[in-house]
Amino acid sequence: METSANRIALLGIIISDGNAVETVNRLLHEYSEFIVGRMGLPMRDRGVNTITLVLDAPQDAVNALTGKLGRVSGVAAKALFGK
Repeated sequence: METSANRIALLGIIISDGNAVETVNRLLHEYSEFIVGRMGLPMRDRGVNTITLVLDAPQDAVNALTGKLGRVSGVAAKALFGK
């Protein structure tokens, strides 16, 4: 959904606990209307999975998704907004 209040954001996610993958995917599905692009890279030698998202969403939605992801055990998430 595109509005003038939407912002372009990058969301970086690092999953260090394989048991968290299902929860992360469920949360991403909840916000799928805002996801423009997604790149996931398994780093098996380091024991982590990384996901980078490009979002076109209201800032509140990006912050809500980032917060929900950050509360999942074994997940770190950080958002970066364009000016």
